[in-house]
Amino acid sequence: MKPIEKPRKSLVMGRRSFLGGAAALGVGAGLSAPAIITRAAATEASVIALRDQDLPFIATEETYTTDELMALNAINDDHVEYLKETGLAELGPGRIGAMDKAGINVQILSAHTPGVQNLAGQEGIDFAYRLNKMIANGPMATYPGRFQAYATLPLQDPEASADELERAVREDGFLGAMTNGFVGKKFLDHPDFEPVLARAEALGVPIYLHPGFPPDDVFEIYYRITRPEYNEEYQDYIFSGSGYGWHQEVLTQCLRLIVTGVFDRFPKLQIIIGHMGEGLPFYYERIVGDMSEATENSLNKPVGQYFNDNFWYTTSAFFQDELLHLLLKYISVDRVMFATDYPFADMKQGTDWFRAVDLPREAKEKIAFRNAEKLFGIKV
Repeated sequence: MKPIEKPRKSLVMGRRSFLGGAAALGVGAGLSAPAIITRAAATEASVIALRDQDLPFIATEETYTTDELMALNAINDDHVEYLKETGLAELGPGRIGAMDKAGINVQILSAHTPGVQNLAGQEGIDFAYRLNKMIANGPMATYPGRFQAYATLPLQDPEASADELERAVREDGFLGAMTNGFVGKKFLDHPDFEPVLARAEALGVPIYLHPGFPPDDVFEIYYRITRPEYNEEYQDYIFSGSGYGWHQEVLTQCLRLIVTGVFDRFPKLQIIIGHMGEGLPFYYERIVGDMSEATENSLNKPVGQYFNDNFWYTTSAFFQDELLHLLLKYISVDRVMFATDYPFADMKQGTDWFRAVDLPREAKEKIAFRNAEKLFGIKV
């Protein structure tokens, strides 16, 4: 994908309107009212808004960046300016203040997409180490208990990635790793990455499968709009990313992990996906119905079982009641965790939304913090 000359306006509007729109829909779900409402309805809305104000939160997909990381991955200077405007690099009092306002006890940090996974050789290995040590010696040390983190890995070198994952977990207390979509032209089911998967399983830590932008040839086939009159500034980028492509890509990668037998070879391996399951709830019955029969002689378990045994799901940026309830129709409440996708979605909008969700208190506690405590071995 070639750099585009004046992207900032469209990037800001596209990225913010997509995620902000999802958040706004979630906050409003079940709470909107006509301009003139009855006193009883107003009272009921107030009661709902004040529900579960004592609920603590562990936010499990929260992003950071650095000047060095922006220089590596930003498309151009305007993109850097946008990323700085979001507060992505702020890991001090400003972020802590926003967490306190939202009632978030812990953020689990991850490097901005795609981290360093496309940087080859010793340069990538050293960059990943610097980022991980910066988080460990910076915000994790400065605000004990408020920040945890996923390791950034130099995935161009799977053996070095496995070693850095183990070092970060054992030495710095990291909780797992985050990957970002394609690694070059490969997904994590490729045999090259088995050292990383094996090490994660042996360490008992999960891998968060975050989306990333596609390789150039995939971008050209799926997302390039060739008629300029229908291609607004930065449209292709959003189309291939947060506006659509990211979510399909993650779900595809999840299915590849299942059907290539990754979880039969590594049965204790745990994978986290965000954005309310990346479309899985909508497709669940079709996937399970068709793929279970197609794989019954090659896999140890039915396809649907892997989704409940080897995957965890977060609410990041999708603050909508109906999507949460659809996810819970197919996935155990013991496998769902709260996340906001900060700073691309507002923390307080996320916690306000979830406090008002109509679920039993026990279920809400599991999603808000107890499932994360269990998976990561931490406490709020």
